[in-house]
This record gives sequence, structure tokens and C-alpha cells, in this order.
Amino acid sequence: MDTKEHKDGTNDNGGLTHFDATGQAHMVDVGAKDETHRVAVATGTIRMKPETLAIIQSGTAKKGDVLGIARIAAIMGAKKTSDLIPLCHPLALTKVSVEFVINDQNSSISCTACVETHGKTGVEIEALTAIQVGLLTIYDMCKAVDRGMVIHDVRLLEKRGGKSGKWVSE
Repeated sequence: MDTKEHKDGTNDNGGLTHFDATGQAHMVDVGAKDETHRVAVATGTIRMKPETLAIIQSGTAKKGDVLGIARIAAIMGAKKTSDLIPLCHPLALTKVSVEFVINDQNSSISCTACVETHGKTGVEIEALTAIQVGLLTIYDMCKAVDRGMVIHDVRLLEKRGGKSGKWVSE
């Protein structure tokens, strides 16, 4: 039995929309939703040893251009989200942009991803997946010299579109 989804992410039973009236997991029916321009922006950071950051900045990592490869991986992650997250709908993404900012003082790299589509459901999970895959790629490419890297503060910054409109993180 399907239940109606509300603006706040709950259903008629007051539960989360990925569960039906009997508590079973299901893929939310978005068939009746309007197609709108949907945008999500997410961010996250990876902290590392200063020596590791220097290797990335100098371009001398043995596996190649760390940030260039991480950017491609992040884009691929956004595109493959529905293959990784069981109840996500496959989406035709219209844009995925990924930016990296190096912070020498904190010996860290921040990643921001902006994902867009014109569709019936949002792209928040795609943006968050892009961040995780991009940062994991940095970890993978540099783990031989720094296994203590820490990925942190992965979060949604903003979403636009759909019935609920715009949301911005505080």
C-alpha cells in the first residue's frame, strides 16, 4: 500500500517516505510529481599530513594528477548514485561540477559539488555521493604515504527545485 509523500519528507503515517504503510522499504513513487529544475550543492573535506598535501600540490604522486582524477571520479560517482544507494532513482543529470580548494594552513582539501537535473526528484544524494567518491579517490591515490587521512564534514549546503523549493544550510 503506497502512502502520500509530504513536503517535510514524511508520509501519511508520519513515517519516512522510503517505507510503506507496513514498514517495508520501497522506492518512492515520483510519477505524479512535476518536472522542475533541481540543483544540489554539497561539500566535504579531507585532512592529511602536510607532506601528503605537498605531493598533491607538486603533481608528483605516483598514481598521477590526484585532483584531476578525483574530479572525474566525483562526476562518475554522481552519475552512478542509483547503482550504489538502493532506493535512489536513476536520474538523467544535466550538469555536475566539482571544485577543490586547498587549505595549506589546515593541510586539507575541500571539495564542493553542484549537481543539476530537470526531473521529478532531487539530486541531493548525487551531490553527496560525488563528494564522498571524490574524497575517497584522493585517499586511495595517497594512502601509500598517508593512511591517517580523515574525511570529514560531508554535508548538503543547498538544494533548489521541486515542491519544497529552496533550502540552504545554516
